Amino acid sequence: MTSIDRVGSEMNAHEEMLHDLAADMTREAGVLFVEATAAYLARALSGDDAVSTRLDAHDIADRFDGPMPETGRPLTDVLAHIVSDVIPESNWLHHPMAMGHQVAPPLPVAIWSEALVAALNQSLAVWEMSPVASILETRVIQWMCDLAGLGPRAGGTFTSGGTEATLTALLAARNALFPEAWERGVERRPVIVCGADAHYAVARAAGVLGVGTSNLITVPSRDHRMDPAALRDIVDGLRARDIPIIAVVATAGSTPTGSFDDLEAIADICDALGLWMHVDGAHGASALLSAAHRGRLRGIERARSIAWDPHKMMLMPLSAGMLLVRDTADLDAAFAQRAPYLFGDGAEQRVRDHGRRSFMCSRRADVLKVWIALQRHGRAGLAAIHDDLCATAHALWWAIRERSDFEALHEPESNILCFRYIGSGGADEAALDALNAELRERYNRSGYGWITTTVLDGRRVLRVTVMNPRTNGSHVRAMLQRVAALAAG
Repeated sequence: MTSIDRVGSEMNAHEEMLHDLAADMTREAGVLFVEATAAYLARALSGDDAVSTRLDAHDIADRFDGPMPETGRPLTDVLAHIVSDVIPESNWLHHPMAMGHQVAPPLPVAIWSEALVAALNQSLAVWEMSPVASILETRVIQWMCDLAGLGPRAGGTFTSGGTEATLTALLAARNALFPEAWERGVERRPVIVCGADAHYAVARAAGVLGVGTSNLITVPSRDHRMDPAALRDIVDGLRARDIPIIAVVATAGSTPTGSFDDLEAIADICDALGLWMHVDGAHGASALLSAAHRGRLRGIERARSIAWDPHKMMLMPLSAGMLLVRDTADLDAAFAQRAPYLFGDGAEQRVRDHGRRSFMCSRRADVLKVWIALQRHGRAGLAAIHDDLCATAHALWWAIRERSDFEALHEPESNILCFRYIGSGGADEAALDALNAELRERYNRSGYGWITTTVLDGRRVLRVTVMNPRTNGSHVRAMLQRVAALAAG
């Protein structure tokens, strides 16, 4: 091939590439994805299809086995593959019988917003890379700080979720206790204090920060909440031995039961002893939106930091987390480093450049979908969704009380309930543990619905998290009926 032929071939390849890109930017290309998404939503809402796949991991892997494609395929072929093999075997969170994990069936307006977030592809590292999204993040964070009552110096950042939010909060708390730790490390061995039902994110943060999970001090629970009297005894003992305490982590909406720690009592102890109180409200902080439920968070305004996940009870698509702090200076000091190629030194830049107070540098504009959802539904609309989810969990609790073959382990404070199949009551605890684990597997494998399981008070239990506003009392009663039928054989 001559050099002229080679140049011509490269130009043809370049033109073909530009043609394919242009074709995929058209309305017609977008409609293919919109139609596939809308068809999934319609089928999921009908409740006629399976909630989750009946295939095992090996069967699914076989469907996607093969080498990396060398050349591209028509978009219609790609969508056909998605429609036939991806969507049907995924978890259908919009199905009204999906009552499993704390993952939302996203609000429709947030689903469509995702395409806009991806198309704009703004990076929240610095204002010049995201001139509108940076301003929106500041505004939305301030709205949430106001809801929490954190005061005029409050601020925060969006995160990937509660795990990152808690890690960042504890990093800020470590810096407040040891201002030179960023450069010199921690010279004294500190501890972090949390409840026995705290999320594993706290232990993960202890490991990442170099505190060590063996220096995570857990406070016993009383009724699935941190026991304030035990907390006081523990922190008094630590202080008597001159052991530094980075923070006390309270939980608002625990993962196992959705329970809320007594934030007022914990804040009293932290304020009296000058301790940093972090509230892991990844699941439960959305109760701040609700007039009916915000009382469960009384005392949260006294926290130094709060983790909050809109991708849980605000029904945002993954991922959308937030960290709120009572004093923005605490968060600004958490990451004490310079990057002159990115961050400027001007006071205005320091306020607007969110990368200064975020663990991540390249970070998508997740705030946009939250802002759009608030514009579409308002606080009152999102509160109504929150209250409905909690009411359905309570309806399940009442349905269990009316039966003799199930028992509820607690009255729900949010949208989570743990319960247990006990049958006629003749089986011993070990047999019931095995039976409940088996029932969960058989129920989920049937495709009829989806629930989870955990160990509570030493017993294997079934667990429901109501995340879908279209799940109602008839659905939770149908779930009980099906589980009981499986137990009967």
